[in-house]
Amino acid sequence: MGSMTLLLVILAAVAYGSGGYGKEDVLGWATDPNKYKAACPDYRHYSMVPHRPLSNGPLSLPYQRPSPRCRSFSSPAVEKVIEDLTFQMKDKDLARIFENAFPNTLDTTVRWHVDGKSMKSRKRKADDDDDGYWDGPQSFIVTGDINAEWLRDSTNQLAQYQSLAKKDRKIERLILGAINTQAEFVIESPYCNAFQPPPPSEVAPSGNGQDDTVHPAYEPTRVFECKYEIDSLAAFLALGNQFYNSTGSKEFLHKRWYVAIETLLAVLEEQAKPTFDPKTGEFERNEYLFRRRTEAGTETLNLGGIGNPLNGGTGLIRSAFRPSDDATILGYFIPGNAMMAVELKRTAEMLKAVGQIEVAKKLQARGESIEKGIWEHGVVTHKRYGDVFAFEVDGYGSSIIMDDANLPSLLALPIIGFVKREDKVYQNTRKMILEQAGNPYYMEGQAFGGIGGPHVGLQHPWPMSRLVQAMTSDDDDEITNALHAVRNTSRLGLVHETIHVDRVTDYTRSWFAWANSVFAQTILDVAARKPHLLFGKEAEPYEMRKHD
Repeated sequence: MGSMTLLLVILAAVAYGSGGYGKEDVLGWATDPNKYKAACPDYRHYSMVPHRPLSNGPLSLPYQRPSPRCRSFSSPAVEKVIEDLTFQMKDKDLARIFENAFPNTLDTTVRWHVDGKSMKSRKRKADDDDDGYWDGPQSFIVTGDINAEWLRDSTNQLAQYQSLAKKDRKIERLILGAINTQAEFVIESPYCNAFQPPPPSEVAPSGNGQDDTVHPAYEPTRVFECKYEIDSLAAFLALGNQFYNSTGSKEFLHKRWYVAIETLLAVLEEQAKPTFDPKTGEFERNEYLFRRRTEAGTETLNLGGIGNPLNGGTGLIRSAFRPSDDATILGYFIPGNAMMAVELKRTAEMLKAVGQIEVAKKLQARGESIEKGIWEHGVVTHKRYGDVFAFEVDGYGSSIIMDDANLPSLLALPIIGFVKREDKVYQNTRKMILEQAGNPYYMEGQAFGGIGGPHVGLQHPWPMSRLVQAMTSDDDDEITNALHAVRNTSRLGLVHETIHVDRVTDYTRSWFAWANSVFAQTILDVAARKPHLLFGKEAEPYEMRKHD
């Protein structure tokens, strides 16, 4: 064994050998950081195996964070939150999952970040719209075990850090960079959902192994997958809205961001069109087409890549795919439309505050049109549950009654800000989708239960659905049961994508940063609303923005 190979083996053993609690110091801080990074294990494999020290709870859950030198990003403010919360939490197994999950995006998924100080402008052309192309802070946030960034996932992955951005400069620059990077993605390929590493990162792209025919065409070295999902564009708006609300910063409101906004509005205009011309009755081919060579019906659009017909005059916006990346059956996807309506109006309010009145008017009008369309066409009368939100509609009177675990969902409508928890239609819908008699994708078994979806199958509910159930409930028992259900199935100290209803050891994805972020957001929500459930009787609410 050569000396270099031996060094790397030692480094790898030390870096992850005992949970990452400073063991790397035995080699001295003078160790070449590049050599050390090269020795860091692939987290895809590391996350599949439990590591010590174990939690002090009855489940003895492992510590799954990388060694400090192997983390992709760090924040003292995040470490302070972990220390504060885990110290107070009575359930040490829940505390261990939070300790692993809350920083998981920072620890493992920041594939590329520059703070803007050393970035030089990289322009494709000399025209004004390309001014600032890849300028300023940039951040490429992968979903976890796939080396690509989903607009939806990355926005959700960063959400729990937003309230820290005002007091932590590093977090502020990271999120600002994520907004700038998403803006470039939206400008270049607004119909796409997942993206390759940005050209300036010099990180090699990877293929998704699929045989797709898509219009508008895209560049495969820039785009990982091009499924048009309305919530992906809403997620871009949400990232900026959350950042502005947390920091008051207007730094991201530059020329490139406004180009992305105009691009987004153009897509909404195109996808508001019906399948048949309302005056002539003639078929109008949609701007977006997607065909995949596959045996799974949920992975492609029918009718040659067009999808089922949609009626006009609804105010709703078509979405070819759901946030699960499964194809819609009826293209007016209600949770995605609800999220878009909310984020358009929030963006409009922000732009009014900074004097961009004309753009704000366009966003406000579109948001109100979508919202009106949801209440007129997305609410149906169920013979058992009364008035409920449909999952999908077509404007002709047909509807799909179900819910899927992926966000946005019907269950999450209060979280995204479309309705309040106590809204009657929402409460009827919530009752319907949280039982098997009302939701074909609600699954229960001996080990786990919750909402799933067609993406993984009929025996694998998603822990995310139980977390959203907790965040949309005011009932102490319901919240506690949901948290315990997720805790008891997270035996690797991380939250999985799905769990088999009868076997906790049968799961998908040991490393899924989005799910870990939703767990962290749930704990923070409960700590603020129901602190006694985590910290004991008479506990004070915990809010991150109030703790330095």
